[in-house]
Amino acid sequence: MPTVAVYNTKKEQVGEIELKDEIFNVPVKPHLLHEVVTMQLARRRAGTVATKGRSEVSGSGRKPWRQKGTGRARVGTRTTPLWRGGGIIFGPKPREHGPKVSKKIRKQALRMALSSKLGDNEMVVLDELALPAMKTKGFVEVLKAFAADNALVVIPERDETVERSARNVPSAKVLRADGLNVYDILRYRQLILTKGAVPKIETALLSQGL
Repeated sequence: MPTVAVYNTKKEQVGEIELKDEIFNVPVKPHLLHEVVTMQLARRRAGTVATKGRSEVSGSGRKPWRQKGTGRARVGTRTTPLWRGGGIIFGPKPREHGPKVSKKIRKQALRMALSSKLGDNEMVVLDELALPAMKTKGFVEVLKAFAADNALVVIPERDETVERSARNVPSAKVLRADGLNVYDILRYRQLILTKGAVPKIETALLSQGL
């Protein structure tokens, strides 16, 4: 099991923690990470765009004029796609974007992303992240102590003080342990885990569900 140092918010070592090999020490397969990230980004698309076909637009189904003898082109209905205001041919309809990836693959990719951060020495474990007040300055000072100019901070559960203090920092993001995902881990250069979030992550990734 890999053992890493545990720091306080001033970057003073206050202990150590053992991490599970099954999560933080697995072989990294870039193609698997790419597959999961592609799925995540595609699913962020709303998929709500829609157009009306010829059976959905407003208009009579009556033939505007007779077929022959008028000198005009033949037409069967006012909802024809050839006319302004008519239906759209093969227009988009609401749908889900992105390929489907199994829970097993998503879990494995998450383990790989965590292993990658630990292997590249881009992961830090904090004893706890308790801010005295809801201020951006306090959160930024913690990041500066670890020279983290581009960081993802993972906390064990909802903490309104920390989450609101971080929302005006464009180069950082605070996530709860149950919302951890591959895209955000890889998007940010540094990963800061609080000690309380580690067992929650390990339990989630070793369980049958996701």
